[in-house]
Amino acid sequence: MEMTLQERLEKLLNAYSYYFDIERDVPVEGGQFPATALYHFREENYIATKAHVVYATEQHEYVYFYVTEHLDVQTLQNQIELSRKAGLDTIKPSGEHMFSFVTLVILADTIDPEAKKLIQKTRFRKNFRLALHGWMEYHIAAMECSTQSFLSNPAGKEARKTLERNFGPDPKAK
Repeated sequence: MEMTLQERLEKLLNAYSYYFDIERDVPVEGGQFPATALYHFREENYIATKAHVVYATEQHEYVYFYVTEHLDVQTLQNQIELSRKAGLDTIKPSGEHMFSFVTLVILADTIDPEAKKLIQKTRFRKNFRLALHGWMEYHIAAMECSTQSFLSNPAGKEARKTLERNFGPDPKAK
């Protein structure tokens, strides 16, 4: 039996929940996402006590999920802008900030060919204070459920691989 979009989202959120904090029905300025996944990692080196930090680095990832029956170019552009702005608003650049990834993961029954092209060519990277306060990169990955096809921009390969591991053909079945 074929999984519904909501069942696919639940399975994907379960996969992300091992390393990410999951939030449901997340309102952002200008819209809402059915779920987000947040990952934060901080590494410190210090002398003798934690009060004497030599250096620290922070890495973050903000994943926004979008589910739809049909994805067209206009809707995709809106979701890209919405997730990119929400991610940028969340990032707090500092001397300890190393990098942040903002990722949009889309589950759709069908995707327009123009939207597929837009997914593959979308690129965005931002340096904070000449990268002295870290940088941000935008990732996007999508699954067209009707054809079992997976798409991503060049930076979103890891998000696409997560989709493929969860919904792709089972290699053991061959």
